[in-house]
Amino acid sequence: MPVESHALTAEQAEQFRRDGFLGPFELCSAAEMRDIRGELEASVLSKGSPHLPSNVHQSRHLDKRVVYDLCAHPAVIGRMAGVYGPDLLLWRSNFFQKEPGAKEIPWHQDMNYWPIEPPVNISAWIAIDEATLETSCVRLIPGSHKASVPHVRAEREMQFGEMADPAYVEAERAEPMELRPGQFFLFTERTLHQSEPNRSDQRRLGLAVRVTVPFVRVESRRLFRGHYNILVSGEDRAGVNRLGDPPLSA
Repeated sequence: MPVESHALTAEQAEQFRRDGFLGPFELCSAAEMRDIRGELEASVLSKGSPHLPSNVHQSRHLDKRVVYDLCAHPAVIGRMAGVYGPDLLLWRSNFFQKEPGAKEIPWHQDMNYWPIEPPVNISAWIAIDEATLETSCVRLIPGSHKASVPHVRAEREMQFGEMADPAYVEAERAEPMELRPGQFFLFTERTLHQSEPNRSDQRRLGLAVRVTVPFVRVESRRLFRGHYNILVSGEDRAGVNRLGDPPLSA
């Protein structure tokens, strides 16, 4: 199905601009994701790549076609284009695997951690496993993307080293984003979000897809040697980033 068939409505685009996130949407059925999950477990999450960092969870769209196809799926890219325009670069992806007992991911804005300038990004969070309140789904604060929040050293029991300053976080306004496998949501680089410790007996696996626009410079040397970006929609008229091709079939 072409990208254009997944365009946002005017009301959806306005809601994204107002809240800083939008969803859930469907990428595929739960049954289809079950098959994809099996391939991810067998060929991606269980082994690294000779061309990428030792962390098997980072930027696997560069060496595994199954990951790239999720990141560049028309259901994802078509909706991203509805708010950020037709010219889009895929610059990073991350698997977030929370096993039972995994720590809390604190409130944060993604832009705090990223080597991109200016900090303009749209992310999709794709549920590989079911993401519920019990398995620590992502929680987001509507409208929190309208201001940059200072970050401080995270508390010891947190999974990240830095977190948003609690004085700037209205956690009582948070909304949970529960997803079944195959669903996803969109959010911006400034949207405050968090996930609780996984208190269930089930794993929660998601794939975060990071996309920007061509005029944003991605400091590839701060990511890893050999990093490059992939044009997933439109044209690159800026020419400020190193581009490459998606994996063929690995």
